[in-house]
Amino acid sequence: MAKETITLTRREQNRAIALTAVLEGRLTAAQAATLLRISLRHCRRLLAVLRRDGPAALAHGNRGRPAPNRTPDGLRARVVTLAQTTYAGFNHQHLTEMLGDEEGLPLSRPTVRRVLLAAGIPSPRTRRPRRHRRRRERMPQAGLLVQLDGSHHDWLEGRGPRLVLHGAIDDATNEVPAALFRAEEDAAGYLWVLRELARHRGLPVAVYSDRHGIFEASSRQPLTLEDQLRGLRHPRTQVGRTFDELGIRWIPADSPQAKGRIERLWGTFQDRLVSELRRARATSLEEANAVLAAFLPRYNRRFTKPPAHPDPAYRSLPADLAIDHICCFKYARTVANDNTVRLEEHLIQLLPGPGRRSYAKARVAVHEHLDGTLSVVYQGQPLAIHLLTPPSQDRLLRVRARKQRPNPPSATRRQDQLRQRPRSKDSKPRPRQPGKPRADHPWNQYALMEKKRKALKEAGVSFSLNR
Repeated sequence: MAKETITLTRREQNRAIALTAVLEGRLTAAQAATLLRISLRHCRRLLAVLRRDGPAALAHGNRGRPAPNRTPDGLRARVVTLAQTTYAGFNHQHLTEMLGDEEGLPLSRPTVRRVLLAAGIPSPRTRRPRRHRRRRERMPQAGLLVQLDGSHHDWLEGRGPRLVLHGAIDDATNEVPAALFRAEEDAAGYLWVLRELARHRGLPVAVYSDRHGIFEASSRQPLTLEDQLRGLRHPRTQVGRTFDELGIRWIPADSPQAKGRIERLWGTFQDRLVSELRRARATSLEEANAVLAAFLPRYNRRFTKPPAHPDPAYRSLPADLAIDHICCFKYARTVANDNTVRLEEHLIQLLPGPGRRSYAKARVAVHEHLDGTLSVVYQGQPLAIHLLTPPSQDRLLRVRARKQRPNPPSATRRQDQLRQRPRSKDSKPRPRQPGKPRADHPWNQYALMEKKRKALKEAGVSFSLNR
């Protein structure tokens, strides 16, 4: 029996997957309807036809059938003949008008274009005129609009690694309030620029940047089935979340020309700043940032322009707002039963709260600050924590080197001699003597925890070793 081949579109494939999960009992009909964005009644109708006819029933019934309103073949041949003879050289729009006015053929321009392209007759007007761009005037006040961007360039001219310069420029005054070199274009660089901008100038009304994935999460990656059933949307990035918490409007640019202010800034920096770095013989990231810190004040004194309106639009930071707890990386975590949370290789112990309160199973936010420190926040309040340091990197490297180190010649010779020495039948292997555990062995951790408990008790903090 020949197997039947069924071609399904992506939408129909998604329906088949969700409805099959309902038939197998892994989803309910209501959950499948929510996932497919259809009504529960229509979902049950699809389930009925799927049970009766299989996946082929999910394909549209008109697939493979000719459209009832298709252009007749004779009319298509006449349009092609007129385009090649009477109206040769006419563009598609002009030809459509002439067919309707002179030949009595009321066809639409897309239909005429589709017929001619199928016959291999392109439009004679192939050159599209350049898009007209209008110069945008500067914002009247400082702080109304700040442009953000990163410049990839060989700033050290081969003397060191390739760096990326993160910076901001005020649209009204040309002032560069903050800039920083990083090894690559990342969120930490933009968060640092935003933090320095907020500290020294204030909060701008809006930020203008490109559509980099640092500012906007990509919508091309589909959400998982769990996320869709929970009604989740694409999450905000760390920088996008910072914009929301600071009340800054993010405006994405559709082209490099739209943010020409900062693009011209990079052209100036790639001339003047590169010369300054060459003069200082900078060869590393730290040296480049030191030269940049001395270069920015001179640049702002020379190139800053007065705004049309003297009053700045920057908003001052509220007194109760901790900028370091906003311009950071935030991760949601659930506290374990032993009052610990984990962030990658870091294990964080939450100390008892008021009244020896336990935070087990609570949802907290772990903040990774730009200086590398960690903090844990629960319901807007920072918690007392203790970082349980994993084995040091030095020790891991020593252990790894010890495992990879070959045996010395003397030890290898001794092993060969032992293998070659004949052993009598009555000889028994010597019992292995138990060795003394190392100082960092888990058995010896109790003494270390006792020292920590005594130190915390002297500091007035209660601590218990019971889990």
